[in-house]
Amino acid sequence: MAAGNDHQDIKREKILDASHQRFLHYGYSKTTMNEIAGDLSMSKALLYYYFPDKSQLYMAVMRKLANDYIKNLEDHIDTFANLKDAFVFQINTNHDFIVSNYNFFDFFRLNEQNLPDTIWDIVEQVHLAELNLLSKAIKTEIERGAIKPVENPEEIIDLLLDALHGIKVSAVSQKKVNFPRKEHLDEIHTKRLLLIDIFIKGLMY
Repeated sequence: MAAGNDHQDIKREKILDASHQRFLHYGYSKTTMNEIAGDLSMSKALLYYYFPDKSQLYMAVMRKLANDYIKNLEDHIDTFANLKDAFVFQINTNHDFIVSNYNFFDFFRLNEQNLPDTIWDIVEQVHLAELNLLSKAIKTEIERGAIKPVENPEEIIDLLLDALHGIKVSAVSQKKVNFPRKEHLDEIHTKRLLLIDIFIKGLMY
């Protein structure tokens, strides 16, 4: 029985990897279950056995990507030489994740006003991982005596993350768009780095 489960797990992982590549190159809207099944040399019926529809398959890929992202953050907790290194790492990791998976996220752009609860659950898990990483970095620097003591590191980081994610591009036409265009990602990245530089300087003695 265990061998059978292992085989199913391996097949499921192959489906997720192939689907990620398909979504990555063509986006959610231009990808079909038939194409994914063809990429895997698998019958459509077997693909539907694992995932009842395209949206559930997309959610599973999204969860896998998020888990990998979260693990990367967790692996770097308490590894930074100073507070700025921790914040720059988080900003750069988030930026690289969005850039390298940009086409995959067309689902977000298409459904900005109506994202399913499953997506919001995943976004919340990512947010908590970022919160944990940066809160611990602040606590470590306080213990070292490198920055001023703060009463509620988690609340401060939560506010900072909201501010970082709320940064928009200078183009007025894009200020009402929640998910930025790819050509604007570098501008947003630069602004985020500037904001954390100001934030960190405010914590220094």
